[in-house]
Amino acid sequence: MRTWQSRRWEGGLLSLVLAVGAAGCGTGPEATTGPLTGRAAAPAAHSTAEEKAAEKAALTAYSGYLAASRAASARSDPGHPALGRFLADPLLTQVRLAIRDAKEHGAMRTGKLVSTPTVVSVDLAAETPTVEIQDCLDATGYRLVYVKSRKPVPGTDGGRYLATATAARYPDGRWLVNAGAAHRDQPC
Repeated sequence: MRTWQSRRWEGGLLSLVLAVGAAGCGTGPEATTGPLTGRAAAPAAHSTAEEKAAEKAALTAYSGYLAASRAASARSDPGHPALGRFLADPLLTQVRLAIRDAKEHGAMRTGKLVSTPTVVSVDLAAETPTVEIQDCLDATGYRLVYVKSRKPVPGTDGGRYLATATAARYPDGRWLVNAGAAHRDQPC
């Protein structure tokens, strides 16, 4: 029974690294403000400098997301303030729910997650300006463990796998990661 439960919530915990995203609502102004859309989103033509700036801002948000997720997971704190600085819904809610689920099961993440992200596309002319990111995550040293014993949760082994994420530009100019997926079936 414990193994089945571990596998059941392991899928949800995967969102601590990158999640598919789910509908929901957050708690701060960053969660109530949607991505920049419509004519105000971006001018029709974009310079290389604007695209490079968008890439840099999106990669900063992505790195911040991974760091905030690690910190929140290590403390079993779904309300960790750094999450809202780098994430937006639906991914923000997904990550918070996964951290809360781990906490309720007496688990937390420990170790090191190695990330090597690259930008695969920039679309500043879209209704919602976005940057698509691809990453080869190395989670071999990033473990889900029981808080009391520090023993690994069965069936939650790490590995190297492909992950994707989307960062969107919001009306206040911030780039936030609002979608992501871990492709554990695609090693890298």
